[in-house]
Amino acid sequence: MTAQLAQGAGPDAHTAVSFWLEDAGDDLTPRPPLDGSTDVDVAILGAGFTGLWTALELLKREPTLRIAVLEREIAGFGASGRNGAWCSGELNISVDLLAARHGVEAARAVRRAMYDTVDEVGRAAAAEGIDAAYRKGGALTVARAPAEMPALRAAAAEYERHGFAEHGQVLDRAALDERLRVAGAVGALYTPDCAAVHPGRLVRGLARAVERRGGTLFEQTPVTGYTPPARGRAGRPGRAVERPILHTARGDVRATTLVLAGEAYLTELRQLHRQLLPIYSLIVLTEPLSAAQWAAVGWDRHECVSSFRLTIDYLSRTQDGRILFGGRGAPYHFGSRIDPRFDRDEATHAMLRHMLVRWFPTLRGIRFTHAWGGPLGMPRDWMPTFAYDPATGIASARGYTGHGVATSNLAGRTLADLITGRRSELTELPFVNHHSRDWEPEPLRWLGARYVQLAMMRLDRLAERRGRAPTGRSLAERLARH
Repeated sequence: MTAQLAQGAGPDAHTAVSFWLEDAGDDLTPRPPLDGSTDVDVAILGAGFTGLWTALELLKREPTLRIAVLEREIAGFGASGRNGAWCSGELNISVDLLAARHGVEAARAVRRAMYDTVDEVGRAAAAEGIDAAYRKGGALTVARAPAEMPALRAAAAEYERHGFAEHGQVLDRAALDERLRVAGAVGALYTPDCAAVHPGRLVRGLARAVERRGGTLFEQTPVTGYTPPARGRAGRPGRAVERPILHTARGDVRATTLVLAGEAYLTELRQLHRQLLPIYSLIVLTEPLSAAQWAAVGWDRHECVSSFRLTIDYLSRTQDGRILFGGRGAPYHFGSRIDPRFDRDEATHAMLRHMLVRWFPTLRGIRFTHAWGGPLGMPRDWMPTFAYDPATGIASARGYTGHGVATSNLAGRTLADLITGRRSELTELPFVNHHSRDWEPEPLRWLGARYVQLAMMRLDRLAERRGRAPTGRSLAERLARH
């Protein structure tokens, strides 16, 4: 397993992870770790959104379940406490690709389920008394130059092609300026199906909600591996004769059901090492803007914002009036390594600060107060997985590629239905028991990932310099098509 914060680290160490944990308004003192082996009904690896939504939904369906959630650090330490605050109805995999693989109706069902999930997150948080700063202002994908207009038109056409035209509204420059004033922008695509949240308050609130319903969290308890149940004698089919086990240095947890919910960190488990590519996404955050600065920028409706760049950027407005600017660009690390040292990359953070001022020149000289980052999990085929095998009792949800705030809620509800044997519309989604093929072994994995990362950055620079959109025919674009 990779490096982590020192065992016994206090709340001050965890507030340094991200602004969201620092501002969560919660005592970050770690809960007691596991103390010896135990038996439960459900053991969950990971106290992030996926693990906590799953625990909460299971306890709502079966209140007597004995549920243990094992977390390496504290609830929200991973991507759930570090993300860009988008609760989005979109996925990284396109509707066109979903339709080609699983049929038009399945693709439409996924889109409807994701739209519903954006509302469900706000509803469920309110029902549990969690002040998650939920603001459903939609999302703007901005064409910051004429070269990005072909991508905007293609995205709008995809919405219309699949019967969702009302979810992808094209805005011209004037209509965009009424919402947000971005230097050089020529238009945008607006979708109402997105909310901004305070992820730190949401994930910490979910942890308390699970405990109120009878679940137990063991923090600072790294899982070192898991063992599926043994089968009948070699060569003979037979029912499971043991229960699956989560292993830790502090004892084993035997359960009827294991839920593996560590997203990018699942790559540190031997059985799942090549199922995901851990890609780092980094973020910078400004000081609170003055009333005059907000008047120059606009952004009164709290939309989440991005552009059509190939290398991904994302922005959100915090409840206390700051601008968050995030993006990819930090390098993939050989062997899928995850390490706290990679959470900050000065070259990438400097690039993000520079980009924010290019978006909003009136903010030149603004002070940046925070910078952080962390890994997200990218599957080989861009497709999330919600899996459960009744024969082994092992469940998992993973592969959100940076869209996990909403998708993790959908995953938690789906896994809860699968584990309790309830057939529903969710259990019919194509994510269910989907298996992505493994990423290539090293060094091919590193060579491919770094080639695509560097080529996409180069294509974005060329598009900006020449004013022409990427053709879509380059090797990097074809490899990354989703």
